[in-house]
Amino acid sequence: MKKIKVTLIKSPIDRPKRQKLTLQALGLNKMNATREVEATPQILGMVRTVEHLIAVEEVNA
Repeated sequence: MKKIKVTLIKSPIDRPKRQKLTLQALGLNKMNATREVEATPQILGMVRTVEHLIAVEEVNA
């Protein structure tokens, strides 16, 4: 399965609670935090929810 690298680039302050919880579920708790995750439909849905706060890169593995 493909992997993607997700990095938090904007602060979740003054964002709805749902977006904050989505970031927490992705493992992005601090600014510039980066996680490599599997590109499952569930993860891609979470990424779409907070795409304005994160940067997404495809990992070549």
